[in-house]
Amino acid sequence: MIALPDLAASPEPSPWHEARAGAVAILPATVAVVPFALLLGALAAEKGLSPLEVALMSGLVFAGGSQFVALDLWTTPAAWVTLGSAALLVNLRHILMGASIAPKMAGFHPIARVLALLLLADEIWAMAERRAAARPLTPAFYAGLGGLLYVNWVVFTTAGAVVGARLGDPAAYGFDFAFTAIFIGLIAGFRHTRGFLPTIAVAGVAAVGARMLLPGPVSIAVGAAAGVAVAALLPTRRETAP
Repeated sequence: MIALPDLAASPEPSPWHEARAGAVAILPATVAVVPFALLLGALAAEKGLSPLEVALMSGLVFAGGSQFVALDLWTTPAAWVTLGSAALLVNLRHILMGASIAPKMAGFHPIARVLALLLLADEIWAMAERRAAARPLTPAFYAGLGGLLYVNWVVFTTAGAVVGARLGDPAAYGFDFAFTAIFIGLIAGFRHTRGFLPTIAVAGVAAVGARMLLPGPVSIAVGAAAGVAVAALLPTRRETAP
């Protein structure tokens, strides 16, 4: 007897379909970071960086928070040890994000997994976690997430460096709130997960407290560590017997 194909089964989505789905998922965040990227480029130009240097910084670092901190500490000549230490403190949260998302990359080739983690950013991590909670995370979907945001970031930070002072006062356009708004949106996307409120509350209090005692990027690491500690201490949800 010839087995008939299961017409009810949905076909496996193609890599192109998955990449497009990833790009669509990250598109709102991509648009939201445009003013943030323009502002970063303009500030970098004020510090004396050329558009090419801004493009290289965005392409190699690809971490808005640490780039802003580096520019805030930028001097001529540059204090490389201070800049590197500050960037490390700000980006310590990437270790936690990487540890969270790596187990969801079972279908990734080892080289693809390394490249994906190099491309990791807050928005990409949040969208990838959301996808992994519903369906398996695929390399093509992740490439759609990371590729669009990466290109967008490099292009618009460079554009900000070209435009420079012609942007005027960024606060007049609300650009200074763009970074905060993005993170509020990302955090709100996890509001239905277990332990959301206590984790966010403790992380926020710890970060603010650290900021008051030790002004600087160390507050980011402290807040992240406090949030992880609370999440680890929360009781795991157990299935009840039928």
